[in-house]
Parts: sequence; C-alpha cells; structure tokens
Amino acid sequence: MAVKLAYHANCWGPLGGNAVGVTSVTQLTYRTFADMDRAFADIARAGYQGVEIFDGNLLDETPAAMRSKLAQAGLELVSTYSGANFVFPDILAEELARIERVAGAAAEAGATHYVIGGGAKRANGIQADDYQRLGAALDQVGEIARRSGLRAHYHPHLSTIVEGPAEVSKIFGLTSLDFCPDTAHLAAAGGDPAAQVREFAGRVSLVHLKGLQREPFAFTPLDTGDLDNGAVIQALKDTNYSGWVMAELDSWPDPYEGAVRSHAYLSRHFA
Repeated sequence: MAVKLAYHANCWGPLGGNAVGVTSVTQLTYRTFADMDRAFADIARAGYQGVEIFDGNLLDETPAAMRSKLAQAGLELVSTYSGANFVFPDILAEELARIERVAGAAAEAGATHYVIGGGAKRANGIQADDYQRLGAALDQVGEIARRSGLRAHYHPHLSTIVEGPAEVSKIFGLTSLDFCPDTAHLAAAGGDPAAQVREFAGRVSLVHLKGLQREPFAFTPLDTGDLDNGAVIQALKDTNYSGWVMAELDSWPDPYEGAVRSHAYLSRHFA
C-alpha cells in the first residue's frame, strides 16, 4: 500500500469565517486566522508532504501566489475544504456558485481533491426530504469538482444532519460522492471509524485522522486520547487503501508539536 502523509493547516490559529457571508451566502467561506507561511513551514518541517486548507484561506491568495508559497515550503496542496447548508433551495445556487469558484482556484493552485461538509440542521428539526436534498446537492458538487479536475468527497461532521453511523450510511446511498472519514467526528457521533472504513472501502480515497478525548471533549494528536486510530489504519491496510492520509487537529497549544507527534504516530503505524 502506498500512502502519502499530509496535514491540515487549521491548527495555527482560530477558526472563523468570512463575515460578509452572514449577509451574502456566496461569500461564506471557512478561514483559519493564521500566518499560512508559518503553518506551511511547520507542516513541512514536521515531515509531511502535503496540506489541506480551508476555502477562505485558499481565496486569500491568487492561485499562482498559493503555488509559490507551497513550493517554497516544499508541500503539495492536496485538498481544500468547504461547507454549505445544501438543504435550502432558495440559496443552493449561491452555495454552488461559491463552490465552483473555490474548485477552480483549488485546481489552479495544484489541488487534486475537494472535501465538502454540510447539511444544515433546521431550527424546527430535520424535514422529511432533507437527506434527499443534501444527496442531490452533493452530486452537483461532484460534477462541479470533476469539471475542474478534482475528486470530491463528503465529510460527515458533528452539528450537521450526518453525524451517526445510520445517517452516514443513509447519505452515501443518496450521493455518488466519495467518503472522507474524519475519525474523531465519526467516533464522537457514536460510530466505529474502522468499521465505517471497511463498509465504504470502495469509496474512501482521502482520509482525515484525528484524535478524540471524550471527557472533557477535545480533539488531540493521534498518539493520545480515547480513539484507537491504529485500528482505522489497520482497516485501511486491510482494504488496500492507497493515497493521501491527512492528519488533522483543530486546535493545539503548540501546533508544530502536535503535528510532529501525529507524524511519528503515522510513520510508526504505516512502517
């Protein structure tokens, strides 16, 4: 099995978004408020070959400038991450227009993958056809990504309508997108990430590995916490996974130290 190790650049500053998106949905991107030059340098120094960034950080630069930053650090842009509501017909075209803009910029900057989260929880609860709406929207995202030369993946996430294992199985019966498992989010929602990797083995072509501490709730480097990511890695081996493995850690006092610890863990388990 050939795997390459990457890291998400979201740990080097607080997570936020584009405030203009509150009133203009088409501008609603994620962003890490951080020095990306420092993040890229730390990620490369920790031993990773690739990186994922949020769509807002991607759009902060021209694709040429982003390519230059990555080349200077010696990293490959693996993927970018976006989210959207997807279940509200009145704003879906605006959300898809943003995704199309991001996909084009990501491809120009050298990315090969596009990770998508979302599926809004309504104030009054899930409507009967929300999953069908989400699945249909994700298929449109997949077509947008393909036109830009990217492979799109759906990333189940806490706080969306796709959290627990039954919801995960349901949505992948309603969309053709690949599955990007985030081990910590899956486990926190009651899933068994290793079993879910096996269940969807033919549709896993990008992986997010993250540690989880249940009490008090926190995300951690891969070498600590309550989640056995080693079992997930074994499932990847058993299903002949080949491709990028993306370690991720939303927040950590010393981002570089967290990246180093997770890289050592991955190197040990994939040796």
